[in-house]
Amino acid sequence: MRKFNIRWQLLLYDIIIFLFVDILLLFLYQNNETLSLAGIVVQTALSFFCIFTARIIGKIYKQIWRYGGIQCYIRLLLVDGCAFIANLILEKSLPIEHISFVRLLSIATMNLLGALAIRMVYRYAYKCGTSSTAYGRFLNTLLKIFAGSKIDGNTVDERQKIKIAIIGAGRLGVSLAEELLVNRSAAYTPICFVDANKNKTGRSIHGIPVLIEDENIFEHLKEKNIQEVVFAIQELNGNCKKGLYERYFNAGYKIKVYDYPLMQFSGGKRHVRDFDIEELLFRKPIVMHDENTSAYYKDKVILITGGGGSIGSELCRQIAKMQPKQIIILDIYENGAYDVQQELNILYRKTLDIKVEIASINNQRAMERVFKLYRPQIVINAAAHKHVPLMENNCIEAVENNVFGTVILVELCEKFGAERFMMVSTDKAVNPTNVMGATKRMCEMIVQSASTYGKVKYSATRFGNVLGSAGSVIPLFKKQIANGGPITLTDKRIIRYFMTIPEATQLVLQSGAMANNGELFVLDMGRPVKILDLAQSMIRLSGASGIDIIETGLRPGEKLYEELLVKTEELDKTDNSLIFIERDMPCSKREIDEKLELLHSACMTEDDEAVRSALHKAVPTYKTPEEVNAVAEASEEMKNIREFAMA
Repeated sequence: MRKFNIRWQLLLYDIIIFLFVDILLLFLYQNNETLSLAGIVVQTALSFFCIFTARIIGKIYKQIWRYGGIQCYIRLLLVDGCAFIANLILEKSLPIEHISFVRLLSIATMNLLGALAIRMVYRYAYKCGTSSTAYGRFLNTLLKIFAGSKIDGNTVDERQKIKIAIIGAGRLGVSLAEELLVNRSAAYTPICFVDANKNKTGRSIHGIPVLIEDENIFEHLKEKNIQEVVFAIQELNGNCKKGLYERYFNAGYKIKVYDYPLMQFSGGKRHVRDFDIEELLFRKPIVMHDENTSAYYKDKVILITGGGGSIGSELCRQIAKMQPKQIIILDIYENGAYDVQQELNILYRKTLDIKVEIASINNQRAMERVFKLYRPQIVINAAAHKHVPLMENNCIEAVENNVFGTVILVELCEKFGAERFMMVSTDKAVNPTNVMGATKRMCEMIVQSASTYGKVKYSATRFGNVLGSAGSVIPLFKKQIANGGPITLTDKRIIRYFMTIPEATQLVLQSGAMANNGELFVLDMGRPVKILDLAQSMIRLSGASGIDIIETGLRPGEKLYEELLVKTEELDKTDNSLIFIERDMPCSKREIDEKLELLHSACMTEDDEAVRSALHKAVPTYKTPEEVNAVAEASEEMKNIREFAMA
């Protein structure tokens, strides 16, 4: 036999409440207004028609009340308000026995009160009926009797759940508590909130007490047998987050984060998770995505070279959300490109036109075939050899791929009428001390020069080290910790500017969209990070002990620090307060051609040292690491990191 639908059960209970109220106020309670039996029937029929017609039109019985929020109850309130007005107008207009305004209002409000009450009781019973206490079993029995609902069998015994303290009794923390209370299969049970707001002290939210964040907090947490703490604070600056993290970690608690999708376009789902690499920065992620950026990429054919890499793949993900006409993922490494293609096909159910081309940007014939086939309107060049030590020993390959690959792309953009070419660069191009940085600086010069004579709009974007990208320090540290250590640092004094992968891609996309022609964009990346501090934080986060940190010596071409990307007195502002334009005079086409001929001739010798020497001539700012590191201690960057550490 088919189970009676819950919404019709609710309608039946509403009718029972309605009849009870009408019998009480029209039949039993007469006061000075005596109605005949026919008058009672007419008034009952009129009220019934107005109330339930309004509720059906207002879709009250299509709502799932077990998850109903305040908006559901407000809707019921408004719908019944409209029903009362209709009832009042009809009652006064029709030739029937009339009742007073007060009695009519009493009927409406008593019906509304009853309807609200049974819905609240139902939601409360469904929410708390999973408890193993006698009270919980009583609520569960009520559900079975009156709603025919069964609590899902997929539950976790309360005694097996992890007891947590939620740091933050604001909107986000309350949202987490509600989710855990409703979710019967959750592995966590909220025991208390911890908040710095003294006005909340001694009060409770959903029956969960709020404790004050003070020097006695750990005693209270110990009394409540708290096992883990979960940060659920939406607005928290870097210093406060770092202080809270160290305070609770040092007290012996495992720390987790309630994920809040600050970047809604990333499509994340809220969940409780471990501290991730982004939290190592202890700062709020920079969000630069806006509607104008999305509008620019909409309905465009976009080619992303290096589309299977860390930056390239994230560019594909971000652009996919902007409704492009077509995305061409080009990479020499087929596995990475395939993975991105499959990910986007699953996410967009093949409604997005995605093409994959396996080719090297240094292959003139292959690239010409791709341009001829797709006629891209926007080309984003994220393909490059970027590993600093490896490129020191492979100078020829670095120049041929990074420099001459860019030349090929620029020429093909002009030949096939692309609208825009966007170059992904790096902070290592600022006064480079290695081959990789020098090749990227040469690419910037090529792009800026092309902007003076070409038809395409060109721009280049610099950003710092990317957390979690392939070949970066984070994955290396993770592997070393997993293997029991030690963590290897080339020098404990090293500092770097860091970004997350989403931040880097947002910068590229927004700066590319705002470019007029020939700009070299840089980002205000905030304070630099000492790599030693990063390593120590990762060891603490892992919970591992006995992990040593050892120095191995600076690698070929490595700086102790990267120069500040943003010196505002030397840069021009944009509409985005975080994005600046470097003042840089472009080289003429003739100068670039001479530099390229010099590099080409050096590559033909198949001698890495000859290529390195040619790079020094082609890129005037290319210095040896010894020159830069010799004055590192007196640099502005090292001074800033020391001041930050002392703050």
